[in-house]
Amino acid sequence: MLTRRSAVFLIAGCVALAGTSFAALAQSPAKLKAVATFSILGDMVANVGGERIEVATLVGPNGDAHVYSPSPADARRLGEAKVVFTNGLKLEGWINRLVKSSGTKAPVIEAAKAVTALKGEDDHGRAHNHDDMDPHAWQNVANAKGYVAAIRDGLIAADPEGKSAYEANATAYLAKLDRLDADIKALVASIPKDRRRIITSHDAFRYFEAAYGVEFVAPQGVSTDAEASAKDVARIIQQIRREKIKAIFVENVSDPRLMQRIVSETGAALGDRVYSDALSEPTGPAGTYIDMMRHNIRAFSTALSS
Repeated sequence: MLTRRSAVFLIAGCVALAGTSFAALAQSPAKLKAVATFSILGDMVANVGGERIEVATLVGPNGDAHVYSPSPADARRLGEAKVVFTNGLKLEGWINRLVKSSGTKAPVIEAAKAVTALKGEDDHGRAHNHDDMDPHAWQNVANAKGYVAAIRDGLIAADPEGKSAYEANATAYLAKLDRLDADIKALVASIPKDRRRIITSHDAFRYFEAAYGVEFVAPQGVSTDAEASAKDVARIIQQIRREKIKAIFVENVSDPRLMQRIVSETGAALGDRVYSDALSEPTGPAGTYIDMMRHNIRAFSTALSS
């Protein structure tokens, strides 16, 4: 039977335990709120930030940052953020308006700021918009490593107490990127040189081409907002027939109808869907940046080696 004295001790003990729990909760540091503009960048930020941060990604899986229209919820996310990460290189044409409308005081970090951008026309005479600047720098893993350094430094500036954690996370992630880069080079080396030509739905792989030696041709410019001209399409169809290009790939952010027309007129094989500007859903084949790059090179290698 519970006596009055026992009850008093029991209540006092519960209060003490509750006080301890509340104190522990009060001492738990709030996670740093970060915003990333699109899914590939959001994955990199999450890898470097680890448990210390909470990342909100504006353009989610399978979303197209070229043509995205921000929502009021996006403005609220920026208003609450302590740091904002963008790609830069004019990928997010809408970001300056969103930053202004949100009233955010958070620093805006351009992850690709240190990248030497590819500009102007390439060897195929393709003209590019975005002021002749190609924003898809992450398609070269060496550039992605530069993104990681910028993210690390941005997080440290926003949260100096997390410096050691961010540095350790960045070091571990960079080691994974080194392995990824080596694996891509090894798979490209296994493809016969005369077969290293690919048709993709929009011009998102020029950094991959420059870094790894696979030639890409696309009817659409560096932005999915650009329309492919009839002349571009006819030129590509002629090139496929003339050079007997084996593989055509449609990206997850592109309308497949144009590529299906090219396939039907040339008889070229349509390869697996590839991922250029956005990750797949988390359970898909390209749920992270590393998974995306591995999926793409395996798809290219399978189609070109057979």
